[in-house]
Amino acid sequence: MPPYPTAGIGLKPEHYADAADDRRDGLWFEVHPENYMVDGGPRLAWLERIRACHPLSLHGVGMSLAADERPDTGHLGALKRLIDRFQPFVVSEHLAWSKRRGTYAPDLLPFPRTRAALDRIARNIDQAQSVLKVRLLIENPSLYMPLSGHEMDEVEFLTALVQSTGCGLLVDVNNACISGYNLEYDAAQYLDRLPAKAIGEIHLAGHDADPGRSRMLIDTHASPVSEGVWCLYDRLIRRIGPRPTLIERDDHIPAYDVLMTERDRAHRRLIDEYVQGPAHA
Repeated sequence: MPPYPTAGIGLKPEHYADAADDRRDGLWFEVHPENYMVDGGPRLAWLERIRACHPLSLHGVGMSLAADERPDTGHLGALKRLIDRFQPFVVSEHLAWSKRRGTYAPDLLPFPRTRAALDRIARNIDQAQSVLKVRLLIENPSLYMPLSGHEMDEVEFLTALVQSTGCGLLVDVNNACISGYNLEYDAAQYLDRLPAKAIGEIHLAGHDADPGRSRMLIDTHASPVSEGVWCLYDRLIRRIGPRPTLIERDDHIPAYDVLMTERDRAHRRLIDEYVQGPAHA
């Protein structure tokens, strides 16, 4: 690997063969571990082949850290086995909840940012980090409408989580763009306030206008990264320096070479920032 952070893509089954054969400089792949929590089979075999030549990161969607109950021990155990097997350089999760009393919702759900929620989520992160023996990166959510009952803003909440648990941040620039637009705040100022030293990874993805009648932007991961998100990304890494950057695409998956065009754009930007040096705020 190069001496600077590099760019990767989310690994999809239709790209397994291309990924295994690609020797691009600094390339890495991210997967949702829930898709690989099995004892064997072709998916694990492919992942073994790709891991032999490329680093991996694991980006969880099922830990439900914001739920009002402890993380599922079976889930943590299965994730720990994957971590031990594939040695990812990053393990991340969402600031959301999706499970309660044994029932899973097919979404990453928001919550009021109260001090009680902060204590609960910090407890859950502490438990997860203790079992997994890794530092988790926590991703900022994409939000669509205001919730009542907040006692602190999102940056204050994320900063407090970092300070109380030692976790890091996965900054999804597209989520910041969407939330800022939908809730009518300045996404650039939001990103400017995030603690630079805590940021361990960056996500870039596409969004789309709500196909219904609302004015909302929807976090679809079905389109190329917008120029507005690229501009926010440039601003962020000028401040904090280069960080591992992922291109996410989860729907309308393009050909491998098309997706790699976006990855290579991020990679070149990271090289430029590494050579020039960050302008830390």
